[in-house]
Amino acid sequence: MLVNNAAVAIPPGSLSAQLNTAFATNATGPAVIASTFLPLMIASTHANKRIINISSGAGSIGQRLNPSSQMYKMYGTWQYRASKAALSMLSACMEVEYKEHGIRVFAFDPGFTVSNLSDHNKAEHGARSAEASVKPLVELIEGSRDEEEGKLLHNSGFYPW
Repeated sequence: MLVNNAAVAIPPGSLSAQLNTAFATNATGPAVIASTFLPLMIASTHANKRIINISSGAGSIGQRLNPSSQMYKMYGTWQYRASKAALSMLSACMEVEYKEHGIRVFAFDPGFTVSNLSDHNKAEHGARSAEASVKPLVELIEGSRDEEEGKLLHNSGFYPW
């Protein structure tokens, strides 16, 4: 089991530096880690082989283009959104290519959670507790959402890619 849970929202610097850092952390890092651990996962005899990439609904292109979505109204977060969209594509590629090795791959958005991701991720802004956000992740880890493999999952359903 591998859970990739690294994230950076809007790092300091020029737009170019921000994009490079966001992609390195949110997309390239999880891809390199998954690739590094792939031989060990292939060799494992564990029945529950899975990779869970912690993504974000903010990276959903469908949500960004839907005027009724909260994700539509998020401005100034290109760096984060584009890198999480890239992580979604990487997850989809892994899901297809690692399936032959018995490895399930999921992209999962835990939802708006209290964290140090940004100054906005606070309870007073509506962020949920880490405890509330991790419960659906545990369900995913335990296999109760396996039929949803190949989708951008969130705590109570899924987003369009």
